[in-house]
Amino acid sequence: MTRLTETLVRARTFQRTEHGGATVWSLFLSASMAMIGGYAVDVSNLMTSRTDLQIAADAAAHAALLSRETKSADEARTIGIEMAAVNLPVESYGETVRPEDIVFGTWDRDTLQFTADENSKTAVQVTAWRHSQLDNPVPVYLLQLAGLDQWDLQVVSVFETYQPTCLREGFVAEEVVDVQSNNSYSNGFCIHSNAHVSLNSNNYFEPGTVVSMPDLDDIDLPNSGYETNDGLQDALREGSWNIRIISRIQDIVDGLLAFDPEYLPDYITYPTAVTLPSNTVKQTDLVAGRLYRYTCNGGKRMTIDNNVVMSKVVLVTNCEIKFNQGVALEDAVVVTTNTGAKSMNSPGGLRLGKDDGCAPGNSAQLVTMGSVDIAADLYLFGAQILAKDNIQFAANANGVEGAALVAGGEISGTSNMNMRYCGSGMEDNFEADYFRMVN
Repeated sequence: MTRLTETLVRARTFQRTEHGGATVWSLFLSASMAMIGGYAVDVSNLMTSRTDLQIAADAAAHAALLSRETKSADEARTIGIEMAAVNLPVESYGETVRPEDIVFGTWDRDTLQFTADENSKTAVQVTAWRHSQLDNPVPVYLLQLAGLDQWDLQVVSVFETYQPTCLREGFVAEEVVDVQSNNSYSNGFCIHSNAHVSLNSNNYFEPGTVVSMPDLDDIDLPNSGYETNDGLQDALREGSWNIRIISRIQDIVDGLLAFDPEYLPDYITYPTAVTLPSNTVKQTDLVAGRLYRYTCNGGKRMTIDNNVVMSKVVLVTNCEIKFNQGVALEDAVVVTTNTGAKSMNSPGGLRLGKDDGCAPGNSAQLVTMGSVDIAADLYLFGAQILAKDNIQFAANANGVEGAALVAGGEISGTSNMNMRYCGSGMEDNFEADYFRMVN
């Protein structure tokens, strides 16, 4: 065989051989796997970054709206930005939330729409960014081989304020709520304790009522308590709250004395406080539209005289207050910083609010740094009682129509009460906002 022939044979043999084919295929497969792996790694990083950005936006929105309760819009924005930076430090992630990204406004629960309003304290919308225009995009790694250098992210968080139904109408206490027997509770009425609820027998809970506590196993009932308390099992809920309004009693005192419109009822028209002439308040001492003050010294107490009707007035004092028989409050607020066990007390016949079928106006609010003790016949018509310590009362059987009793200690009620839920007529109640994410 000549050299030329031998060369041609070898060439034809090489042309037909399949040795090494897998190596070429493996090169294509390796490149494909690298692309898929790069996509998985970078998309996983994107999802993690998006979650972190959403957490920062949610934290900023909550902090800004909480701060807006007592601070200016700009101060609240600063606090929101600081909270975003706690979650995503600026030195590592850049400026994810800027002042213009925090917008205060209102939230329509029916249309699920946010409307900007700089003066509003009821909702906030926060937009958070990791974007190339802000020099803080999310980097990519293996997908750079496919020509992708970075991801741009934008997330939005909206929070609104709300009022739990139990705090609008019901009995709410940090410690035990103890209500006895033969009471009826209408749809919407709520009983909540951050400790436990204690009931006797023959109570009726209409569908729609709520009885709640952190652990339902702690409920205090007599034997066969579920059988003798109609509707109770359906009313039971488990949960615990931060009862914020109790910690704001001093704010209420300060706000009233400062004539702050956030706290002062609009029926107060006289621009300065008036000092009462003595510690016994008579009908002739009170003029509608005025805020009254009185300071007790040396253990002195204040007495609201028999049958006085406090109408369209506010009273702020440090005294222990005794409401004599037949006293009534209609569009009135009485506040004391006294911390005694009977800082507000009455032998009976005290009426808070007007029996007007839950109509707007004519409500009443009692606020104390101590405890409330009403011995008999407490009438509640669109009424609120806030006590830093305990509330003990005996209500008239048919005299509870719109009542919000909130205690930092215990609430103790008696028997034979009909608790009717109004849903209106308590517009002047003091409230502390709660916050929830709505998007």
